[in-house]
Amino acid sequence: MKEKQKHLTMKELPVTERPYEKCEKNGAGMLSDAELLAIVIKTGTRGDKVMDLAVQLLNLNPSCQGLEGIMSLDIQDFQKIRGIGRVKAVQLAAVCELSRRMTRIRFRRDYVFETPQSIADYYMAYMCHLKHEEVHVMMLDARQHMISECLLTKGTVNASLIAPREIFIHALKANAVGIILVHNHPSGDDTPSREDLAATEKVRCAGDLIGIRLLDHIIIGNGHFTSLCGSWHH
Repeated sequence: MKEKQKHLTMKELPVTERPYEKCEKNGAGMLSDAELLAIVIKTGTRGDKVMDLAVQLLNLNPSCQGLEGIMSLDIQDFQKIRGIGRVKAVQLAAVCELSRRMTRIRFRRDYVFETPQSIADYYMAYMCHLKHEEVHVMMLDARQHMISECLLTKGTVNASLIAPREIFIHALKANAVGIILVHNHPSGDDTPSREDLAATEKVRCAGDLIGIRLLDHIIIGNGHFTSLCGSWHH
């Protein structure tokens, strides 16, 4: 009869293999992705040690494994793993959101948004794996530094219904010289639709009338993007 394999708990692991101890001794940078996740998860189950759960998380997204795949998961997805309950799922979702926000912090100070690529770099990690559509507007000053940004719409978005009035209310309040529209396609295909093109032209014309330029409209796909206004920096 085959002996049943024993699953070790965190405390039963050799000291040299325990993520907490390795982090204290060598620093977080020396830990693997699974070990860092194990620290967040904290405990395993009777059948699976915490490192097993961490590996399962890294393989949970069939279309994109690893940390990048985790970033596109939500609370309900995390709970599909036995041993990840409501509390752990919420903690993981919070860590993912912190990661997205921290990625964008470096752009907020003295960063010049002067190319379509610079806009895509700012939004890509946050938007490329969203399961719903969002439309954002960035307000820029004369040097193309970001003054502020806001979320215009969230959910199922019909680009033709994007209201220039709402966009330019935000822009005027921010004393913006230029604006940039950014939205994602949850399908991952960044090809612009006819509605995307029509909405872009409508907003551009409205901006020209009041003296606030539409510098670009960026569509975010899965790891790539499309600029609807081409090269626009000056």
